[in-house]
Amino acid sequence: MADDSGDRPPSAGGSASRRAPADAPLLLDVMLGKLTTYLRMCGYDAAYALDRGVEADEKLVEIAREEGRLLVTRDVQLAERADGLLLASKSVTDQLRELAEEEFALELSEPSRCAECNGALVAVREADSTPEYAPDSAEIRVWRCPDCGQHFWEGSHWESVEATLRDL
Repeated sequence: MADDSGDRPPSAGGSASRRAPADAPLLLDVMLGKLTTYLRMCGYDAAYALDRGVEADEKLVEIAREEGRLLVTRDVQLAERADGLLLASKSVTDQLRELAEEEFALELSEPSRCAECNGALVAVREADSTPEYAPDSAEIRVWRCPDCGQHFWEGSHWESVEATLRDL
């Protein structure tokens, strides 16, 4: 039976099951796509199962072990098998609260990870051009992901994420 909010699975207990070092590389299962984006924006090396085309629990456990990643999941059995971090909440804001309680550093600093693919970002030089959707790098700092080509800057989405994190 779920708790009063209807947001927690019955055996999750309402808190994460294991602590992780702040710099631990993470692997998030298919239920945590939105959380993945937030963690990347906070600078975490956060691999996402669907980015890798993986859904099978056994494969997730294998990847976590081979790459030394902490598996973050809402699946009780998967967390137990992988010695992973179990989150109880369905909403991304509540998931972030759970991670904050587990001493994850959830704050924005200079962008370092691609929110789309987890690649390491590089600063775009002022003299370099940017795609039409991105601001001029001579006017505002812009970062590019060499892996997927996405461009990032501290705009309205950044401010929205910052407000969410501030309110945790």
